[in-house]
Amino acid sequence: MLKMSVSIDGFVGGPNGETDWLLNTMDDGVVAWIEDTLWQAGVHIMGSRTFMDMVAYWPTSAEPYAAPMNEIPKVVFSKKGSHESWDSRTTTRALKDAARLNREKGVKETEVTKYMSTWTDAEIASGDIVDEINRLKQQDGKPILAHGGASFVRSLVKHNLIDEYRLVIHPVALGTGLPLFSTLENPLKLRLINSVSFGCGTMANTYQPF
Repeated sequence: MLKMSVSIDGFVGGPNGETDWLLNTMDDGVVAWIEDTLWQAGVHIMGSRTFMDMVAYWPTSAEPYAAPMNEIPKVVFSKKGSHESWDSRTTTRALKDAARLNREKGVKETEVTKYMSTWTDAEIASGDIVDEINRLKQQDGKPILAHGGASFVRSLVKHNLIDEYRLVIHPVALGTGLPLFSTLENPLKLRLINSVSFGCGTMANTYQPF
């Protein structure tokens, strides 16, 4: 399944990957819904750039999402076949936006947790994306949860590898940015399975392809 925040016009980030628009349209209900979705996963999968953001952020975070993000095993998709070292030059705009807004809200970082090994020992998937996803789907356990980044998720969409879309739709129109569905060659028909609305105007919709 894919868990992704999107604007009402279908973008997952601004033109340069900005995410402050989504972080400013959250309330406790949205946070609880996302946290519950994270705990439902047996493994978190992501692209290499998103992995670098997350390994730089979550091990020292005190946010509600930190526990599931740190405890649940990860698989990072990287053609290089190895973990890519993180430094300040490779952080994306999303990481910088999240760190800045949390400082403004008074969220304090903790010491690096004992769960750091779930990041340093993350499995590397370097083969064909279709083959790798099908391999993961054949394994027993709880659902596979995809995070990002945008290009990685668009590859999953293009190859019809997503069985369930859990989209957090924010009441913001960006006009331009990083689209979620730009790789589709044909219309994607989705069945609405569940919908939850929150006081901040954000909605969480769950869809399945048919």
